[in-house]
Amino acid sequence: MISHRGPEFRAVFSDSMTMLQNIFGTKREIFLLAASGTGGMEAALANILSPDDPVLVVICGQFGERFVQIAEVLGAKVERLEVAWGEAPDPSLVAARIKDRSYKAVVCVHNESSTGIVTDIASIGALLRDKPALLVVDSVSGVGGIEMRMDDWGVDVLVAASQKALMCPPGLAFVAASEKAMQVIESNSSRSRFYFDLRKAKSAFDKQETAFTPPVSLVFALRTALEMIEEEGLAAVLARHRRLSSALQAGCASLGLPIFPDPRCLSATVTVARVPEGIDGSTIVRHMHSHYGTVIAGQRTKLSGRVIRIGTMGYLSEDDILLDLEYLEATLRDLGVSHHAGAGREAATAVLSS
Repeated sequence: MISHRGPEFRAVFSDSMTMLQNIFGTKREIFLLAASGTGGMEAALANILSPDDPVLVVICGQFGERFVQIAEVLGAKVERLEVAWGEAPDPSLVAARIKDRSYKAVVCVHNESSTGIVTDIASIGALLRDKPALLVVDSVSGVGGIEMRMDDWGVDVLVAASQKALMCPPGLAFVAASEKAMQVIESNSSRSRFYFDLRKAKSAFDKQETAFTPPVSLVFALRTALEMIEEEGLAAVLARHRRLSSALQAGCASLGLPIFPDPRCLSATVTVARVPEGIDGSTIVRHMHSHYGTVIAGQRTKLSGRVIRIGTMGYLSEDDILLDLEYLEATLRDLGVSHHAGAGREAATAVLSS
């Protein structure tokens, strides 16, 4: 362990934040918090919202709902824009809401990991670029696996975390703020914030430090992971995520597990598939773990029992995808659902070899 206020840590921190800027698509400072992604979400809202501020939250899954809960705790006046789970928000719906109404912020989830969809952040950002409202985006499960161009797309506050496509253990949240957002953050001293105060984070960042004690070992891990991404090349990393997710999606479909979300907005970091009639998704999850030592996920809220979710983010290869499909097919067979032997691997291999 090294001193988090010494020159060694400053070098690790500086290297990490510089590499992370490339992945975020920003020239702005990136603030590091010792927190989960939810901590980053709270920091994003706590620094721009005061009680009774109007905020529009676009909800297309579990994490849009979480943004609502945070904003309500902060006392904001929350307006919900509900989108059917499995569909991406239509930017025209946002345009209609902001036409005659003023909001302090419009809040979106970039990659909704509960449903496997990706939101068109660029189009929503274009709607808000010349308006006072700030665009707040959760890309916890997107950044590093799906393209993000914060500056070009007009994102004002971007939240990410360490444990998804950035390939690190959980425990680090990242928040970046545009110049427009920083003016709001610095303009009001009455907002309730202390640990998550991004003014403190900005002052510390200028000294290449964090405002409070960081988990030093996780920052070492972050630098190593970002070096791996840089060595592979960000474009290649993003292409790998798209390729592996496409292969997994094809394999699931061939096993009678149709992909849940709208095919026009499929995530490259998580595959969400419908389960066969008569089988609960949690049964598949438990069986794969207990019999084949493989961990996948179900869904705990509106889609509970109806889908399974498999991450395709971070340090993954073709072999991981093919092995997942092999064990998934074996699980379905054990549960009484039979298909042509090797159907999942064959479909995935066809995608991988194309």
